[in-house]
Amino acid sequence: MSTASVPLPNWINYGLIPILNLLVAFLISGFVVWLIGESPLGALSLLIEGSLGSGEGIGFTLYYATSFIFTGLSVAVAIHAGLFNIGSEGQAYLGGLGCALVALALDNYVPWYVTMPVAVVGAGLFGAAWAFIPAFLQAKRGSHIVITTIMFNYIGAALMVYLLVHVLIVPGKMAPETRTFLEGGQLPKLGWLMNMFGAKLGAAPFNVSFIIALVASYFVWLLIWRTKLGFEMRTLGVSPSAAAYAGIPYARTVMIAMLLSGALAGMMALNPVMGSSARLQVEFVGGAGFVGIAVSLMGRNHPVGIVLSAILFGILYQGGDWISFEMPNITREMILVIQGLVILFAGALEYMFRPALVRVYQQFKRA
Repeated sequence: MSTASVPLPNWINYGLIPILNLLVAFLISGFVVWLIGESPLGALSLLIEGSLGSGEGIGFTLYYATSFIFTGLSVAVAIHAGLFNIGSEGQAYLGGLGCALVALALDNYVPWYVTMPVAVVGAGLFGAAWAFIPAFLQAKRGSHIVITTIMFNYIGAALMVYLLVHVLIVPGKMAPETRTFLEGGQLPKLGWLMNMFGAKLGAAPFNVSFIIALVASYFVWLLIWRTKLGFEMRTLGVSPSAAAYAGIPYARTVMIAMLLSGALAGMMALNPVMGSSARLQVEFVGGAGFVGIAVSLMGRNHPVGIVLSAILFGILYQGGDWISFEMPNITREMILVIQGLVILFAGALEYMFRPALVRVYQQFKRA
């Protein structure tokens, strides 16, 4: 029997295997750091210090994690329906356009807590709209969702550049960006939350979108594991033939799953657009859509795992910047190598230890 079909307890699937993958990734990363003449333990110490050693560092870590939670949830919802949405990057671009248009329209008239729910809807609708065509092509024409969503990433990025250069740019300015939102279009920082734990937020752009991300995680859990639609999506993801035999409509389920996935990706834009820069800029997504793939895989496509995995990647991003500043020999490219190793072992090699663990577990059960 293949080890992939052998059931293992949740504490192995969702706990031990990810920890082992992460440890191996850090061991190999430490070896790379040692090869260039730096101390692996020193680099690890700087990683922790830069990301968790101060209130400002924690704020930046959670700021990055917020974006990764949204894109991780986006990927996970599609995966549960048997779809691999590579288009979260492009959907986040269009989500940024949606929430920016809401902020530009309302920031002069209403406070932020009125603008915020409208912006959430706007970002979600624009992200879902950008996922609609790939979803339709998959559901009705059989076009592979991976190919179409990748193509739409580039189209979305190009569309954003065009709009910022020719339509939304402030007259007389060279920078391709919208005007700065007034206070009614900005999400407030969560300095009060940091103060509760005796820390100061400093310059970190940690904002209310983190709470929105946690609420979205809860609703994704409800959807996938507590609703009829979620059951239909999971059935389709596990066995399309069984789903067809049970009368689950393929096209409808694919469309709904991809629209929800696109909406979650679009909501990621709330964090950098309304929470950090308070304006729409070129390349504000910063690769978060692709990182969301690793976040979802490492979190086993479960909202709790995605939140924890997103925080880990937030630590890598913030701590990596700190390492490159304190250890000049470790460049930003080296940090990307370390992040790539984590992605490799958490995603592509996530079942590397599974055969050995299955044998050990079976021997333990027999004993």
